[in-house]
Amino acid sequence: MISAAPRGTIPAAVGLLALAFACTGRPERPAGSSPAGGGRGSGARRMAERLEKITRGLDPTKNMFINSTRADYLKTGIAKMPGQRMSLLPLVADELLKAGRTEEAIAIAQSLLHPAPADAVEAPSPAQSHEFLGLAFMRLGEQENCVAHHGIDSCLMPIRGSGLHTLPRGSRGAIEEFSRLLEEKPDDLGGRWLMNIAYMTLGEYPDKVPRKWLIPPSTFASEYDIKRFYDVAPKLGLSISGHAGGAILEDFDGDGFLDIMFSSMGVRDQLRYFHNDGDGSFSDRTEAAGLTGELGGLNIVHADYDNDGHPDVLVLRGGWMKTGGRYPNSLLHNNGDGTFEDVTEEAGILSLHPTQTGAWGDYDNDGFVDLFIGNESMPGDPNPSELFHNNRDGTFGDRSIELGNTDFGYVKGVAWGDYNNDGRQDLYISILGGENRLLRNDGRRPRPGPHGEEWLFSDVARQAGVTGPSDSFSTWFWDYDNDGWEDLFVAGYRITDLSDLTAMHLGRPTRTEMPRLYHNNHDGTFSDVTHAMRLDRVALPMGSNFGDLDNDGWLDVYIGTGEPSLGALIPNRLFRNAEGRFFQDVTTSADVGNLQKGHGVAFGDLDNDGDQDILEEMGGWFESDMAPHVLFRNPGHGHHWITLRLEGRRSNRSAIGARIKVRLMTARGGRDVYLTAGTGGSFGGNSLQQEIGLGAATGIEAIQVTWPATGEVQMFRDVAMDRVYRVVESEAGLQPVTVKVLSF
Repeated sequence: MISAAPRGTIPAAVGLLALAFACTGRPERPAGSSPAGGGRGSGARRMAERLEKITRGLDPTKNMFINSTRADYLKTGIAKMPGQRMSLLPLVADELLKAGRTEEAIAIAQSLLHPAPADAVEAPSPAQSHEFLGLAFMRLGEQENCVAHHGIDSCLMPIRGSGLHTLPRGSRGAIEEFSRLLEEKPDDLGGRWLMNIAYMTLGEYPDKVPRKWLIPPSTFASEYDIKRFYDVAPKLGLSISGHAGGAILEDFDGDGFLDIMFSSMGVRDQLRYFHNDGDGSFSDRTEAAGLTGELGGLNIVHADYDNDGHPDVLVLRGGWMKTGGRYPNSLLHNNGDGTFEDVTEEAGILSLHPTQTGAWGDYDNDGFVDLFIGNESMPGDPNPSELFHNNRDGTFGDRSIELGNTDFGYVKGVAWGDYNNDGRQDLYISILGGENRLLRNDGRRPRPGPHGEEWLFSDVARQAGVTGPSDSFSTWFWDYDNDGWEDLFVAGYRITDLSDLTAMHLGRPTRTEMPRLYHNNHDGTFSDVTHAMRLDRVALPMGSNFGDLDNDGWLDVYIGTGEPSLGALIPNRLFRNAEGRFFQDVTTSADVGNLQKGHGVAFGDLDNDGDQDILEEMGGWFESDMAPHVLFRNPGHGHHWITLRLEGRRSNRSAIGARIKVRLMTARGGRDVYLTAGTGGSFGGNSLQQEIGLGAATGIEAIQVTWPATGEVQMFRDVAMDRVYRVVESEAGLQPVTVKVLSF
């Protein structure tokens, strides 16, 4: 997980690292400048000071992300421990590569190919050095081309057009090194994959790839032509670079246009807020919004927690950092005037645990959304997950005890959903390295004490058949087959190395942990239909989300891929839902197979033309592993649509958990489309306006909305298609909304 090279290339000797740092002393602080200070309010200032204090105290022996500092101290350690030189040099090269000091890393690795006779026994094997050098040259090519000169074709596999590298030295060097590696280890499928990518960057794939190492182009072909989604981020000024982080599409100021928010996990990475100016452009309002000093955050999730009509944001910090990840989260209250205020302490949710996942849901149906935060608990370092009940006055109370023992393990994804249609929100918890949990919401029972009641949950994952996969990540409830019952998707997160990806493309067996698509059996149980639905594909899902990209009334899924290893050049993947029968890989048709690390994914109609665009926050863990964010504009598919802006009154204002059923009239008879209001998956935030594809419908017979707090059902008949409507709980009739269509 932590090596810059593919796993097993130059091993990280933890003991040597600790020894080297012990001999050199700890740095006063990691490299980087101080933050500019908090936003306009005292909460923001206190949070900025808190984050700065934590950052200054980072321990380079434990924090794997301050790579330049680690490299420099290891180099100093060599001078003080000359007997460990050959053991430490590979570690120095590894840290330099992670730090972006690529040519320094290359020079060291090349020297290790020709060690002095006395050092030969301790030196890495030639195969290890060639593999590391191949990766280092690949990184050099990426840095000099698709990152430094990012354009609409950059990093998109298969690489072509303006995505070809104009500075070829990196890819040329990579081809040379991987050729040497494959001559020594012809079955190294990871090296074979990266060699093919290197040839692509030069426009020489497939013709110049040695036949014995060629991955056939036919294996990348799409299974359906969904048309190309062009990346418009560069021309809109949105292709800023970041590390792994979150993304939200939402109309934060109520002007009718979706805005954008990005987070990035780097300890000094600023949260960024881009306002949609309604004229085809965006402006950076980060400072004006009072967000300066809100740093880091591997994920961001949003909802209107105080029912004032303005969507608020929770920033989640410390994910993957283990013992170094005891960061506070931030609750950013939307003031409704274009500014935000950090109210974490005032709201009562300040705690210090490593996390990247949280979910909003009104579990007790009192009309205010509650909050569950899944923390990363490890042996010897417990970090119990937290359930915060909304007190309906801007504060929250810790009700974690109602879930029992919340030391669930290494939680990577959480989702609320009513899987048994009893009107109560249930909770699914995705755990890396353990059995997943499905906590059925059993309702309240009276009890003595200040709350006068307690809420009951039962773990029914085993009975329901949804404990796997054993290594999992992002997750969500959705009705992929439009039968009125929420199904469950759980991303598998284990790939041995790039060999599995190559093996899949060559039709060979793989060892990867596949995702799970669980079909709801309508009786409290689920069936694993992953293979039948053709989603058992090798990927490494991180950020991911779902929506209806071709407006046919069936929910599709986009998966951001990657792991910390710099060698994990795995295309992000788009799967089209073929009328609930199976999923089709349409990645190359849509041209959305970005090879950089994919994190927060958000679907939303940014240009108000009736179809969903895809926003993705890009970048990895390490200092150098930054990548420009992307915004794939939907080309349109000629299908009808409708957008509903729901407003709860007795239910929560965001209408999270509201159930929508659209009865369509078609040439083949009636059909139903189902959707549950929310922000989609657990790693990325879709817009809270509900964008619904209607396919080739000839009309809408009825729209039914079931409100979560009361169970009230509103029915609207003879509704025009291709329109935006406001839907207010308990108010008769849909309210048409006039929108301005933008040109990007």
